[in-house]
Order: sequence, then structure tokens, then C-alpha cells
Amino acid sequence: MSTSGSDPTVTDVVAELERRYPPAWAEEWDRVGLVLGEPAAPVRRVLCVVDVVPETVAEALAADVDMIVAHHPLLLRGVSSVAPTTFKGRLIHQLIRAGVALYAAHTNADVAAPGVSDALAARFGLTGLRPLQRPAPGSPAHGDDRGFGRIGELPQPMTLAELTRHAAAVLPVTSWGVRAAGDPGRMVRTLAVSGGSGDSFLGAATAAGVDAFLTADLRHHPAGEHLAADGPALIDAAHWATERPWLDDLAALLREALGVETLVSDLDTDPWTVHAAAPAVDDKEPDREG
Repeated sequence: MSTSGSDPTVTDVVAELERRYPPAWAEEWDRVGLVLGEPAAPVRRVLCVVDVVPETVAEALAADVDMIVAHHPLLLRGVSSVAPTTFKGRLIHQLIRAGVALYAAHTNADVAAPGVSDALAARFGLTGLRPLQRPAPGSPAHGDDRGFGRIGELPQPMTLAELTRHAAAVLPVTSWGVRAAGDPGRMVRTLAVSGGSGDSFLGAATAAGVDAFLTADLRHHPAGEHLAADGPALIDAAHWATERPWLDDLAALLREALGVETLVSDLDTDPWTVHAAAPAVDDKEPDREG
């Protein structure tokens, strides 16, 4: 841990994060901000992660970081105990013992401009970006170009099948991979993207008139009903893969604003670890009579 008086403190890092991603922009149900850490403690090295899980905590301790900045809150729902006999309690005890602060920027980073979906849009080279769904008038996040998701133009049109393969190439690799719903030959010029779970924005994608919508965690019935109503084609990627690109922007922000060393976790924290594609029809064994 750093002891230099010239190092920024946890308070300084929090102030910079909240300048870019004000907590007031978060959804009412969300829990963002400083989770643990001494405000006056010096910070020389920060690890940026999507999820606070045993693997990323171990990565932080091995790298001797002073602070973790995470996208997903560790304590999203109320708890009555942080005893080390619980999953989250063990992580909290490990971080406190090591003197590692923890901060979460979630839906306030989703809605920011630039934010999580801007980083995702950049992976596809989208231009002419605009929000997929703007915050309600009167909400703290309303204004400028802020909003959930982004809509933009692809550098060149692709079929849905081509775009799906392209998405698998430009997004971080996961066992989940990338799948699509719709006519494989459909031409896609305008693409909406939303980091993380995005099926609540299916209606917004339809209203925007985009050709395709890329997000994560799409469910069977909402996706099927969306397509039956002639909505845009759908591309479904792993949750972690759609939010990992933002970590690079986050790391650059802290590095440039505060001069801290920043590390980005590439540990795939998507819970799905095995994928097996169904064999082609021609590859299946012929039926055999007994």
C-alpha cells in the first residue's frame, strides 16, 4: 500500500467518480457509491471490475491494489449480517483486512454520456449516437445526451448473420457467445445497444425504428412476442461481455484525472461456463431400426 502524501485519497477518487457519474443519476432501486474504505487512505492503484466475486477479489489482493471500482453493486439488497460465514461477508472481510476500498457505479454509469453503452457502441464503430431511452423529464439524470442504451449507424450495412459473427469477434470472449433472433439475411444499418440486461428496452428499440438491438439476458417470451410484432432483430450476448468495454473508459478516466495506476480485470465473470452448439442436421446419426 502507498504511504506517499502526494497520492490521491479514497475521497479524491470518490469525488472524481461522482463528478462523472453522480449518484443522483442512479435508479431508485440501485445502490451505488462507496461500500467500504477509509476516506483518508491513499490510493495509488485501482482495479476496475464488472463483478465483485471471489476471483476478482483475489485478483485485487494479488495486484496489491488500494481500491476496487466495480460496476455491479456487491450489496444491492439489504443484508442483516456481513459475517465471514456468508458469501458477501467473506469478501468484505477480505477487503477490509487488506485495506482495499470498494466503490460501485452502476445505473448512474449506464445513463451517463459517455457511459457504459457508449463504450459498447464504440466496439461496433457506431456513429451519430443518441440515447435509446432518455430519463423521465424532471429526473436528476434528464438532460444533454444522457440515457439508457445508444442508437447509431454501422460503418457499413451487414446482414444479421454477418453482424452476429462480427459481434462475437469484437466483444470479449465468453462461453455464452453471441446469438441472434430474426431473419439471418435481414440488412442492418441502424443498431441499438444496451450494456447489461436490456429486454425492458424492447419497446424503445421498436419505437426508434432500428434494424437490430444488441443487449444481454433476453428472455424467451418477451423476445418471441417482440419478433411476432415485427420488432427489430435481436442479438443477445453475455451480460459481462456487454459491460466489460466500459472498464477501459473508467480506467482511463481515473488515470488521467488523478494519476493513479489503473488495472482492468479481464476475468470472465459470466456464470455460464460451457456451451455446446447443436449438430447440423446432416451430422446427426441416421435413425436405426431395432
